[in-house]
Amino acid sequence: MRERRLTQTFGNRYNLLVILGPTASGKTELAVRLAERLDGEIISADSRQVYRGMDLGTGKDLCQYDREERTVPHHLIDILDPHEEFSVFDFQRSFYHCVQDITRRQKVPLLVGGTGLYLDAVLRGYRLPAVPENGKLRAELVFQEIEALRGRLRATRTELHNDTDLQDRGRLIRAIEIAECPQDERSCCALPPVPLTPFVVGIRCERSILREKITLRLHARMAAGLIEEVQSLRRRGISWERLDAFGLEYRYIARYLQGVMTRDEMTRVLATRIHQFAKRQETWFRGIERKGVTIHWIAAPDETQVLALIGNVGA
Repeated sequence: MRERRLTQTFGNRYNLLVILGPTASGKTELAVRLAERLDGEIISADSRQVYRGMDLGTGKDLCQYDREERTVPHHLIDILDPHEEFSVFDFQRSFYHCVQDITRRQKVPLLVGGTGLYLDAVLRGYRLPAVPENGKLRAELVFQEIEALRGRLRATRTELHNDTDLQDRGRLIRAIEIAECPQDERSCCALPPVPLTPFVVGIRCERSILREKITLRLHARMAAGLIEEVQSLRRRGISWERLDAFGLEYRYIARYLQGVMTRDEMTRVLATRIHQFAKRQETWFRGIERKGVTIHWIAAPDETQVLALIGNVGA
């Protein structure tokens, strides 16, 4: 009964619960517990969890969705093969579809993840037009040096939402394609099926605690077969360049498998890069706040704190 009242209280003002936080902060576990209490369904806001076969490196932790009485429904996980592209536009459009479906079934949608660009695209409603592929332009760009591509994109888009566009050749070409597409060749922007009124909760871990969590989790995932996961992707035909574009675990394990790094060096550098990534995530979240999104911060992934916040909605 208490959960039903909380759900009603929440639904009177909001139609989306958002759980965000840096990597290893406990977002998934918290979201699953909340979804169970509030009869909700989870939508992933993770740019790599959309890919099948990328499990340990992306932290899917699918076993956490299996509860005693049911499996908590989850969306935008394992929907593509790793050679396929999934843009911010694709995420936004897929997210709106999920929200519409979940809401129609009178469930609570929970958006959960740490990809700042995806979260920002939804919370601040990016207007992202659909742009068709331009074969002639791609043929012109495909043999250009990556620095030339970066310069061309910067000249067209002085403000980049996503710096990762500058790291990967495929993304650079697509970003240039979008930036240079004439307005009359663009399709309509993806629009929310209903106006979004999100209630956003953020997990803010003390820095030293988060660093320890990241390091322990990395070693646990190595022991669970993370290197073998990357080897499996290679056997499926995923190129070294594509693995590098996925970043972090896939980039540095790929370099180890190519003999560029020793295993000890790979593990050490990877831990450092994940720590740095967590800091960049926190910077994204602060930026979202500065741009007008209210985030209710909690110090640990504790559902009782979130339920208390929800209970105070409108008080």
